[in-house]
Amino acid sequence: MNSVTLEVCSREQLNSRFLRAFDGEPQGEFISFESPELLFKVVSGKRWELLKVMTGAGPMTIREAARRLHRDVKAVHGDIHALLNAGLLQKTEKGQIVFPYDAVHVDFMLKAA
Repeated sequence: MNSVTLEVCSREQLNSRFLRAFDGEPQGEFISFESPELLFKVVSGKRWELLKVMTGAGPMTIREAARRLHRDVKAVHGDIHALLNAGLLQKTEKGQIVFPYDAVHVDFMLKAA
């Protein structure tokens, strides 16, 4: 299964993972955010629905994604571009969009201040 972890982590944690990967230790697929607020801003409720529809679905057009979500194409277009800019979605050579994973894991911890 091709999965990705959306996580909230510090620069130190990223550096540590990079060094372990540099030493040849497999790390898996991660998309990291600096804070839970940034994660929730980028992956809002509607965008989460978009990712759910696209998970494991292969490349599709924006119009097809909007059809599957029963949403306006223009609104989905804006969400897709936000997710492309964040590195969550990719564009194919044919101009379609794809979320190249079969599963998503979200990982962060909320601690007392």
